Amino acid sequence: MKLWVLRHGEAEPRANTDAERRLTGHGREQVLRSAAQLLGQPLQVILASPYVRAQQTAALVHEALGFGKPVQTVPWLTPDSDPQTVIDELDRLGIEQVLVVSHQPLVGNLVSLLAHGSRQHPAPMSTASLAELEGEWPLAGLMTLQRIVQP
Repeated sequence: MKLWVLRHGEAEPRANTDAERRLTGHGREQVLRSAAQLLGQPLQVILASPYVRAQQTAALVHEALGFGKPVQTVPWLTPDSDPQTVIDELDRLGIEQVLVVSHQPLVGNLVSLLAHGSRQHPAPMSTASLAELEGEWPLAGLMTLQRIVQP
């Protein structure tokens, strides 16, 4: 399995709710730089948080890649979601090439849990950072972190 974990681009500091924060112009540029890293990758699915900034990030990647399937919005990719729940859901999907678009602290904890089996030292995921992981299954401590690209 190959898993890419993308944190949303820079977002507005304020909105009516955290879930409604939108990407800034700079955030859109960041996302497009990260999307370039995914060109030519055989993605099967793009999964995104329901929050506006993650939806906008996923839409930009979707368009930049010319991805043929719609982005799938899932409720288990919000900032405070449990990384183990995400791992369980990814395992249940049984898909080999996945892009996950979400938020901190989830993305840092998820990458750390998959690569090291622990959340004690979250991966450094700034806005629009893209982590690439590989492994037989999406299980805690059993995936290899190939790289984290900072835009």
